[in-house]
Amino acid sequence: MKFWLRKDASAAMMFLLPSGVGFALFYLIPFVMGGFYSFMNNTLDGHFVGVNNYRELLASASFRKAASNTLYFSAVSVPLMLALSLGLALLLNQSTYLRKWLRTAYVMPLVVPVASIIMIWQILFDWNGSLNAWLSHYGIARVDWMKTDAARVVVIAVYLWKNLGYNVILFLAGLQQIPKDYYETAQIEGAGRLRQFRSITLVYLTSTMFFVVIMSIINSFKVFRETYLIAGDYPHDSIYMMQHYMNNMFMSLDIQKLTAAANLMCCCILLVVIILFALERRHRRYME
Repeated sequence: MKFWLRKDASAAMMFLLPSGVGFALFYLIPFVMGGFYSFMNNTLDGHFVGVNNYRELLASASFRKAASNTLYFSAVSVPLMLALSLGLALLLNQSTYLRKWLRTAYVMPLVVPVASIIMIWQILFDWNGSLNAWLSHYGIARVDWMKTDAARVVVIAVYLWKNLGYNVILFLAGLQQIPKDYYETAQIEGAGRLRQFRSITLVYLTSTMFFVVIMSIINSFKVFRETYLIAGDYPHDSIYMMQHYMNNMFMSLDIQKLTAAANLMCCCILLVVIILFALERRHRRYME
């Protein structure tokens, strides 16, 4: 017993045990139970119905609308997030005027509570908000931004503003790990800035970019807080997301459709992550 307790593995297991119990209790067991309930017709004394819940889910117009809006949001916001965060990281990595203050400004949204952020954006895009006041000053008609298709642009802007600083920090850390000797050698060899960016910067930022893409995709599926606080339970059709659908199913106690929708979203995220892992592994082999 004393020999077993002296092993590093046993000590590690003892330290990990509290976290493991908490993870199993609040994440793993509910996830397994949710998968089980998605194949039942009722949570209490239910019967196995196979994939009937999934068929009803796919036949639901509200679910298809929520799924298409979520996929559209991720397809637009993630590339924008990647391009903007990488561009800002490259800018802040240079000897730019007020570089320290700019770094602080981009990180500030990370420490501001979501409710405070939403209050600022509501003041900006409300019918009587600041933006409409500026537009009316120049003779442009007021727009109810959250009741038109422009609501999608507002939500994308909020998502970018809230999560941009985190990705900039990651890219800055990756850029600072690239030896400057590589750039000096490339300049001596006559390589231009575009060639240096393609052959040095992007190559050594592959692992960082891979992590940023995965985190951006996951965060894009978690935009419910911002949308819910801005527009409520039933927002405009263009920003009706998967989380809205699952929240409404929870409020109506339709646990079967809720768990089925959650499982489909989980499988979708898992499929995207597997594809990204395969692409990253293939790129690594190509570089080797």
